[in-house]
Amino acid sequence: MALFLVFSSSCSFCLDKSYKERKMIKGGTGGANTVTGLVYEGQVDLATFLAAQEGYEIVKDFKGSVANVFYKGEEVAQIFKKHGLYAYLAKNGINWRDYLSSKLLPDDCIYVIINNTLFIIEVKHQSVKGSTDEKLATCDFKRKQYRKLLSRLNVEVEFVYILCDWFKNNKYKDVLDYIVSVNCQYYFNYIPLQRLGLPVPQA
Repeated sequence: MALFLVFSSSCSFCLDKSYKERKMIKGGTGGANTVTGLVYEGQVDLATFLAAQEGYEIVKDFKGSVANVFYKGEEVAQIFKKHGLYAYLAKNGINWRDYLSSKLLPDDCIYVIINNTLFIIEVKHQSVKGSTDEKLATCDFKRKQYRKLLSRLNVEVEFVYILCDWFKNNKYKDVLDYIVSVNCQYYFNYIPLQRLGLPVPQA
């Protein structure tokens, strides 16, 4: 089982029909084209994105902050928005105050049943120099915080950035190298469903 947390910084998700022609970059190297994935543009959250994919169905609960994800009739994941994550933790007997001094509130979290990893996904978009530049180096701290929070569930934690092309500039090489050095990851423009451990609809 895996839990993916999705944050957005001056940007939002969307489904871009041209993504098949794009090239994914991870850790500064080229990746293969993918059948489907989360794309960097537009205004659609994770539940909306998955609901638009063939074979997927989303059933919302808990005032809309929790959504069960089904693929071809089988539950494959749960999505949590902000405080929905803490409702999930409480249901599993975890009081976040025993682990953290303040809450971390993800825009979206996805708990993927087939894996045993918590993926924290932050989306970063920028067109001018600003605070996002410095925030990239916080991934190691956040990953460790979530590891403490999920420790009783024996869930592994990974941290993944989805970056726009702005961060391909050579001046970000050091911080991108740092991200990899602390066992975090990054992709440019989108991340494929396969990376999340979710079923991929056939083309």
